[in-house]
Amino acid sequence: MAGLSVLRYEIMNNEQSIAFIRDFLEACVRAEPDEFASYFTDDAVWWNSPWKPVSGRAAIRETLRRGASMMKALPWRLEHILAHGNIVMTERVDNFLVEETPVSVPCMGIFELREGKIAAWRDYWDLQEFEKQLPPKT
Repeated sequence: MAGLSVLRYEIMNNEQSIAFIRDFLEACVRAEPDEFASYFTDDAVWWNSPWKPVSGRAAIRETLRRGASMMKALPWRLEHILAHGNIVMTERVDNFLVEETPVSVPCMGIFELREGKIAAWRDYWDLQEFEKQLPPKT
């Protein structure tokens, strides 16, 4: 029966893929680096556009760790989510607390799944929209 459980994770149906990404988005808000990294394949790529892509689970973990040290994630609002095959797309508003200032960023995300993990994650959002909400530098 081990072969059947492997097959189950290799070929997730649309509902399973959506549930997996919903769980992942909740993990993003908790921002615990090891939990976050556990959702990715070893060779995953995270492109948090407009920044450069990050390759590999260890580098993705470190990028999240550094980001979480600069801001606290607040609950994200998921507007829409859909899946087809190994692709899941999300429209969200990601919320953060930078120092004591709330920041909200509309975002489109595309996830490519492989063997029950995220092999690629691309988020598209407006850096200027983010920066104009930041607290003034002292």
